[in-house]
Amino acid sequence: MTKPHFYNHNIILILAASFCYIASAMFINPLITGFSKGIGCTTLMAGVVAGAMNITSLFLRPLSGQLTDRYSKKLLASLGGICLLIATIGYMIASNTAWMMVFRIINGVGYVLCSVCMATWMASLLPREKLGSGMGIYGLMNALGIAIAPALSIALYQQFGYRKAFSAAVICSALMIILVQLVGDKGAPMVTKAERQPVQHKAHLIQPKVFPLAMILMLFALPYFATQAYIVSYVETLHLPVAVGSFFPIYAVFLIILRLSLRSLFDTVAFGKFLYVSLISTLIGLIALTRLTNNVWLCLAALGVAGGYGLMYSICQATSLLIVPENEQGLANSTFYIGMDLGMSLGPMLGGALKSVFPLHLFYPVMLVTLPLIWVIYMMNRKSFNIVAAR
Repeated sequence: MTKPHFYNHNIILILAASFCYIASAMFINPLITGFSKGIGCTTLMAGVVAGAMNITSLFLRPLSGQLTDRYSKKLLASLGGICLLIATIGYMIASNTAWMMVFRIINGVGYVLCSVCMATWMASLLPREKLGSGMGIYGLMNALGIAIAPALSIALYQQFGYRKAFSAAVICSALMIILVQLVGDKGAPMVTKAERQPVQHKAHLIQPKVFPLAMILMLFALPYFATQAYIVSYVETLHLPVAVGSFFPIYAVFLIILRLSLRSLFDTVAFGKFLYVSLISTLIGLIALTRLTNNVWLCLAALGVAGGYGLMYSICQATSLLIVPENEQGLANSTFYIGMDLGMSLGPMLGGALKSVFPLHLFYPVMLVTLPLIWVIYMMNRKSFNIVAAR
């Protein structure tokens, strides 16, 4: 029998909706501190407002995983999209710090529901033997949103100002809601025979098997998000002759090439082999960032980061879903995203601490300490991770 192509219209709609929800958040993030200061926030308070979404998301991750495993993913994703729409419209009309905090918290609720529900919904529609490549494409859509939306957001702000630039996020939120309604599959929770017995149904804050993967992702994410926050000031302070504005577009191009060219291997190659490749790639990227004297080093740095954090994001997510029962994939995804939330939040903090404590030329060499920590976590859990090699 000929196997049906697994990229059906439901999956395509979910991929498009996923791009929209992540783009909605990323349209706001580059502008939120400047806008908050413009309506009266102090510099410190503007930072608190900016971080409120991620903090809300981090605290709600365990609850979102439980909800995703128990209720319709279509319903929860719709609620998440509505929260995003309320928040993005709110930014356009907010006039003080209090309202900005309210809308950032609502944004965090919508973001956490969308991220966990959409990823789990996508995984539930994929054949298990194609989970790696399928989630690689899902991760690519998220990566495109993260790469494209901030650049477009800044361009819109420069042309039209803050409030009109926020309208792009409103449009993305509305599109996400519409696309979700068009998905035929409702994402009903998977119930096993054991779960029909009330005594068997236990609530967990995290999925223990996935937590080490979340920590590995966090350690890969720390250099990436520290770079995202400080590479411009790093280049300007050291007067480096490079086109720093092209770093993330180049990163996005390399990431697309890597994920598309390697997607068939995501389902057949052991986690450990990918991990060692990504460790070496991250090492190359950090060395290139240390020696950032021309645009060749800039391109090599972008390639190294793409082969490190960019590649391991998809590998860790697919592995998280494969090492747990199918009825716990929501909890697995929420645990996985804890690693991303921590990396996104702690990366800029790490960068600020390094700039304060060490000479600037040691900014990237010090980050190399994350690599042996990743290896230690992997060695302590390699048997459970590499079981997916037989998938």
